[in-house]
Amino acid sequence: MNQRMYGLGSRRSVIREIFEYGKKRAAEVGADKVFDFSLGNPSVQPPQIVEDTLVGLLREEDATALHGYTSAQGDLSVRRAIAEYIAATHGVKADPDLIYMTCGAAASLTITLSALCEKGDEVITFAPFFTEYRVFTETAGAKLVELASDPETFQIDFPRLEKAFTEKTAAVLVNSPNNPSGVVYSEETVKKLAALLARKSAEYGRTIYLVTDEPYRELVYGGVKVPYLTAYYKHTVVCYSYSKSLSLPGERIGYIFVSPEADGAKELYLAVCGAGRALGYVCAPSLFQKMVARCQGVTSDISVYERNRDMLLSALREYGYSCVRPDGAFYLFVRSPEPDANAFCERAKAHGLLLVPGDDFGCPGYVRIAYCVSPDMIRRSLPAFRALAEEYAERGE
Repeated sequence: MNQRMYGLGSRRSVIREIFEYGKKRAAEVGADKVFDFSLGNPSVQPPQIVEDTLVGLLREEDATALHGYTSAQGDLSVRRAIAEYIAATHGVKADPDLIYMTCGAAASLTITLSALCEKGDEVITFAPFFTEYRVFTETAGAKLVELASDPETFQIDFPRLEKAFTEKTAAVLVNSPNNPSGVVYSEETVKKLAALLARKSAEYGRTIYLVTDEPYRELVYGGVKVPYLTAYYKHTVVCYSYSKSLSLPGERIGYIFVSPEADGAKELYLAVCGAGRALGYVCAPSLFQKMVARCQGVTSDISVYERNRDMLLSALREYGYSCVRPDGAFYLFVRSPEPDANAFCERAKAHGLLLVPGDDFGCPGYVRIAYCVSPDMIRRSLPAFRALAEEYAERGE
């Protein structure tokens, strides 16, 4: 038996554990007494065009072709539509023959890291980061090098990054808007990162690739712009998912885009195809490939998330909680009132609040609050957040 796989299967994701606890607790005391902020599951309906497109495809297309295999890298007409959208929207070069359709961002990352890394290579990322990055990197035979971000902004700490590169560094992995902090990397941060990557690539005599994880790209508020990274650093691989933008997390559809200007772009793309093959991905779901081709540039009603953010952030700050303001995604990353965030989350449970400790995100002492929930639940949860804050105030913490 593979002991690593046994370990992964026997120790479930902390997020999923809390989510399952929430369902059990709701059955015991009533759903109105449980405020589950654990799971990043979109709470708004997919845009109507998704249903209309799916119905149209089912009615108009030959069923055998619609539900049959596509090529392993994805239907060419779909890849063309995506390449055209990328080029028109972001003003960068995009080639359909460098786009590989996937079963969502997790598959995109696992495939990309497996394509880029040899055994013993290193991948640098910045805490806080999505909990599964460790699993994806180790599956590729590489080591995840975890660097703390600037705690005041959660932007990249460049002096720390400067010291982290070695001859084994294969890639830097970023996520903006970020899960779990909601922070968007500024253009200044992106430019400094690109310049440093170019300098370190020259210093070590190997191309250090930039891998960007982008399931939250469209979920930004207040006119904030998310820099498109291939425009700043040519050796970039984009891992994209429609799970959050179209509210389709269970349908598993996304893509990998290798910048045409990257060193060895065609060879890297073939490595992506090979990694997909080795990992057992036959092709992305055919029906949903064809659907997303017709829904480029469309999003769910993200204004709901913005209102949720504003309501919750304002209240939590009023109660004395500390949090960097998020400009994207649908999470708050709140500093725990005590050093042990797990203990704080256990105390929160007594008030019906289900929060995720930051330890698995690489940031002990913080908790993640997913505000992709109904506005009504947020309003009903506020007395519980206030009572929890008062409990800590009475203890002098």
